Amino acid sequence: MTTDNETTPETIVTEAAETPVQEAAAKEVAPKKDRVAQLENEGDIAADYLEALLDIADLDGDIDMDVEGDRAMVAIVGADLKQLVGPNGKVLDALQELTRLAVTQQTGDRSRLMLDIAGHRAARRTQLTELGTAACDRAKEEGTPVKLEPMTPFERKIVHDAVAAANLKSESEGDEPNRYVVVIP
Repeated sequence: MTTDNETTPETIVTEAAETPVQEAAAKEVAPKKDRVAQLENEGDIAADYLEALLDIADLDGDIDMDVEGDRAMVAIVGADLKQLVGPNGKVLDALQELTRLAVTQQTGDRSRLMLDIAGHRAARRTQLTELGTAACDRAKEEGTPVKLEPMTPFERKIVHDAVAAANLKSESEGDEPNRYVVVIP
C-alpha cells in the first residue's frame, strides 16, 4: 500500500501526461486573448475614424463594434444612411477599404475588418444565402452546373458557404471584376 507522499509508476505517468497538456492549453489561450484584444483595438480605431467621417459629413449614426471569428466587425446604424451604402453597396465597399487603410496605418498590420452600414451587408448575406440555396436546387434538379452573375469576393464567399452547407461543390471562375460562382451538381 502507498501513502500520499510516495511516488508510484502511475503517478509519474499521470503527472507527465498532465503537464504538457496544461502547458499546451495555456499557450493556446494566450494567443487567442491577444488576437481578440488586437481585433478590439482595430474596431476602436475604425470607430474613431468613422465617427470623424460622420461628423464631417454631418450625418447621424451610432457605431457598433464586435469581433466575429477572426475579424473586427463595425456597423454604422442610424436613420438615413443610404448615401453611405450607395448603389449596390459601392460606397460601402469604398468606405470599408478606407477604414481598413486607416486601421493599417495606425497598427502596421493588414486589417480584414468588415464594415456594415444600415444593415446592408446583413441583408445582402441573407439574399446571397437564398441565391446559393436556389442554385443548388437547380443544379440538383437539372444535373448541370449553374453559373451565377459576377460578384464581389465577399458575395462569392457567402454563396460558396451556402453551397457547402447543401453538400454540393462550387468554384469561382473568371477574372475580377467579372468573377462568378459555378455550382456543380
